[in-house]
Amino acid sequence: MRMLINVPETVVADALRGMAAAHPELTVDVENRVIVRRDAPVAGKVALVSGGGSGHEPLHGGFVGPGMLSAACPGEVFTSPVPDQMVRAAAAVDSGSGVLFVVKNYTGDVLNFDMAAELAEDEGIQVAKVLVDDDVAVTDSTFTAGRRGTGATLFVEKIAGAAAEEGQPLERVESIARRVNDNSRSFGVALSAVTTPAKGTPTFDLPPGELELGIGIHGEPGRERRPMMTAREIADVAVDAILEDLDPRDPVLLLVNGMGATPLLELYGFNAEVHRVLAERGVAVARTLVGNYVTSLDMAGASVTLCRIDEELLRLWDAPVNTPGLRWGV
Repeated sequence: MRMLINVPETVVADALRGMAAAHPELTVDVENRVIVRRDAPVAGKVALVSGGGSGHEPLHGGFVGPGMLSAACPGEVFTSPVPDQMVRAAAAVDSGSGVLFVVKNYTGDVLNFDMAAELAEDEGIQVAKVLVDDDVAVTDSTFTAGRRGTGATLFVEKIAGAAAEEGQPLERVESIARRVNDNSRSFGVALSAVTTPAKGTPTFDLPPGELELGIGIHGEPGRERRPMMTAREIADVAVDAILEDLDPRDPVLLLVNGMGATPLLELYGFNAEVHRVLAERGVAVARTLVGNYVTSLDMAGASVTLCRIDEELLRLWDAPVNTPGLRWGV
């Protein structure tokens, strides 16, 4: 195993200590594993809280800051955070205007956030929840009932975060978050398996010369395996799978996301092919984001996420954001 770590047992704590050192604009509670924007709670503002297993960085801790999340709760690698973390985060950021939980559709995350919402409400915190389930590749998987939550999580957190930053009420922020999820679809491909620190070896077998279409962000199986394909061929498959499920009557936001080990040189080349397919299918692209945002440790591969947008959602997407993992307009 070749990893830049000390021991597997301290990977998450070590990363949080490093994050605290790099980002004084955040309050990082290493012991309780909660990341909070330092100015929280912000008077009159709905707070956004998300979280999930570590290993998907910059999701979620890297998206804490003005214009996006108020707090994030990192679990162990590929393991849900616990309800106590979520309640602690909600209490730290609630200004009295309510808290929106953004939850990816994985069984552990869903159960723990549901429990946390009940506990937070017992403490007098108003909580709403939105479930992200954008992956078109499979209906059920190792970790989920229904579709998996993947790249659309970024769109939900950014756009709903901008609405909250404007001072919109909880019901409105929740409605916008649901609208973004309902209009988003994703499809991913793995070119190599993922290796977790605890295991030290690949978590699944992907023979040389093959790829997995429709992979999940934890290495869950996809639709099928094929011999290695060109970026052009992969773009055709990924975009067509999304468009089978999403009628692009409006312009779209496009995320071409790396899974952790694919360099930008390849991602930009893949983005060119995705744009080609969308143009051939008559789909207008309003904005494009390329990079590693919703990753799977050291997995090579990429995912494509499309979100149909209107003028309001585009305005909120373009609004300023200032986080470690996403920043513009500031």
